Amino acid sequence: MTPIAQDHDGPPVHHHGHGHQSDVDGQAEILELDAEVLAEHTASITAWLPLAASPRQIVDLGCGTGAGTFALLARFPEAHVTAVDSSADHLRRLREKAHGHGVADRVRTVQADLDSTWPKLGEPDLVWASASLHHIADPDRTLRQVRDTLAPGGLFAVVELAGFPRFLPDDAPEDRPGLEKHCHAASDRRHAEHLPHRGADWGAKLTAAGFTLEGERTITVHIEHSRSMAVGRYALSGLRRMRDAIADVLTPEDLTALDQLLDTGSPHSILRRDDLAVRTERTVWAARRV
Repeated sequence: MTPIAQDHDGPPVHHHGHGHQSDVDGQAEILELDAEVLAEHTASITAWLPLAASPRQIVDLGCGTGAGTFALLARFPEAHVTAVDSSADHLRRLREKAHGHGVADRVRTVQADLDSTWPKLGEPDLVWASASLHHIADPDRTLRQVRDTLAPGGLFAVVELAGFPRFLPDDAPEDRPGLEKHCHAASDRRHAEHLPHRGADWGAKLTAAGFTLEGERTITVHIEHSRSMAVGRYALSGLRRMRDAIADVLTPEDLTALDQLLDTGSPHSILRRDDLAVRTERTVWAARRV
């Protein structure tokens, strides 16, 4: 069982609030890069939400280090956010950022494993869950708990990535075209073993849980390297974590080519490429408690 503790859909990651500090730091790094690179798309989703009035009490489920939390605070300046995650380290980092941004008085953090005990979250007007529900062992139960928690008329926003982004052109790298496709296929197989709800039809699940579906929107993400210098660091960090998870199932040729990309001192380093782009899709479902 993997507790809810992720605000993106990256390479296989298990957040249990403990473990080696280097792994914890690596998890935080990919979450921070994810937030930076996808900030514009996250803002567009918060602007799209079908809200009759600005929410005053918001819950961010599986908040990670705060990508959704801070986007929601920026979009709704009168709101307070309760940020929920199973990782004490992620919540500590979120609190530190809240102090740095001058919004600590608008943020409450709650450490909880939602597969275990449902925490006291008040009666929020909006619940936000970005790339986190598929980490829960019984998401249908969690959807019902969210419905019971929301204020009457409150909105539940579920955001999911189609998968971890791709960065390289299809014909790259030159000596091993299709490498990234092979890596993603291996990662997807690994995800399927541990995350059976990844790629679920959340619209149908929300309806079955008693929500009224108010809208669904899919956003195509394509961010060129020239638009964000973080793209290279995002690709490096994400592919490093992917390598750690799938090295044992890659062919020797794929592993060699991947290691060349990840070697920052190599002329083949991914950081030296000028043809990178972040490519994926994000889908958001908005459902109301009536």
